[in-house]
Amino acid sequence: MKLRLLILFVLFLKIGTASAQEIYVPTEANLKAREWFSNAKYGMFIHWGPFSIPGSGEWVMNDRKITVTNYTRLEKFFNPIDFNADEWVALAKKGGMKYITLITRHHDGFSMWDTQYSDFNIMHTPFKRDIVKEMGEACHKQGIKLFLYYSLLDWRRDDYQYWTGRTGKASGRTVHGDWNHYIAFMKNQLTELLTKYGEIGGIWFDGLWDQMPEESKTRKDNDVNVDWHTREIYDLIHKLQPQCLVGNNHHMTPLPGEDFQMFEQDVPGENNNGLSFQKISNLPLETCATMNGSWGFNLTDTTYKTPAQLVNLLVRSAGNGGNLLLNIGPMPNGEIQLEFIDRIRWMGNWTGIYGESIYNTTGGYLRPQKWGAITRKGKFVYVHVLKPEGNSVTLSNIPFSIKGAYLLKNKVPVKYMLNKNELVLPVNQPTAADPDNVIVLETK
Repeated sequence: MKLRLLILFVLFLKIGTASAQEIYVPTEANLKAREWFSNAKYGMFIHWGPFSIPGSGEWVMNDRKITVTNYTRLEKFFNPIDFNADEWVALAKKGGMKYITLITRHHDGFSMWDTQYSDFNIMHTPFKRDIVKEMGEACHKQGIKLFLYYSLLDWRRDDYQYWTGRTGKASGRTVHGDWNHYIAFMKNQLTELLTKYGEIGGIWFDGLWDQMPEESKTRKDNDVNVDWHTREIYDLIHKLQPQCLVGNNHHMTPLPGEDFQMFEQDVPGENNNGLSFQKISNLPLETCATMNGSWGFNLTDTTYKTPAQLVNLLVRSAGNGGNLLLNIGPMPNGEIQLEFIDRIRWMGNWTGIYGESIYNTTGGYLRPQKWGAITRKGKFVYVHVLKPEGNSVTLSNIPFSIKGAYLLKNKVPVKYMLNKNELVLPVNQPTAADPDNVIVLETK
């Protein structure tokens, strides 16, 4: 009997310890940062590095089956003499974006900063300038928050457990290195990023899916080949900068220690592209999306989204209470191509008129519909009419009383019909120049 009680007591201690390790209580600074992030609504994603040189996107090493030896030669070609951090940040700011998420290390293992933990980095190129430092200084000067993308997988290193991963199979590696050494390497690099460049808004992880089965709606959250030590890594980040938000593009239910949830090429909950089938959590949300079909610079990809499509993405993301992180893939010389610049400026003009219905809002009482989406700020409800089927939009079961309605762009009153809690709004068909007819409902 005593032995049984002792066993139960030990089991209780083990369960209690495991539970305590899983519990994550964000600090007050972190909660304030989450609130800021939820209100920001719009940011710029930057995919850029030596992978930009071939002009075939950021997966060129994997897609073309380039070996580590051959890919490393790109280091000697990366000399972005036209890069200007101040101009990049100014473009984002003028475009209505509130934060920038910069690639610091992608799957090819190249580090865009002066790191002492890898020889494959920006200081060993002809450029010899710390990209993260210059972007950090420009962001801090112009009032734009800087988030840092960091890849968990690596197509070059021997200590990354590539033999159980799904990608990087043709890199020519034969040595099976020490996985714990790789974890320590990532911790050291993250410590550099969080101690050398001032306040960082967040760390944007990617690549955990490399150690999981192919994307599938039936895949389980815990179906992972390796121990990523995610909680240790997350705790390190929060220790170094408590306000720093942690997100991980693993396409699973958020893990303990994560502060926001991202959806790749998908508005949360819609799963139009098959990558973001995970359920929406209570964390701040973010849609990351490309302006064409590529993340990194691609010479042959001219499938650019129209301004109307970009507005649709921003509005539907906001209608879910989330952000849009819109990507650019600069050219290897450091220029941002004109197609991206034109669209960012167009969106800047649009947010200059309609930003009230996006920034600092929450999602509507309805999830985004086929015709559009709803956002809300205080007593104002914003009805975004994107694709109406006719000349009116009907809102059923409205949970508020209406004092008045008008068009946001010119304050012209809108004559609506109200029958109990069903509201019928007359609408105009959107155009390429004006793709979102925003109707403001002032509630009582």
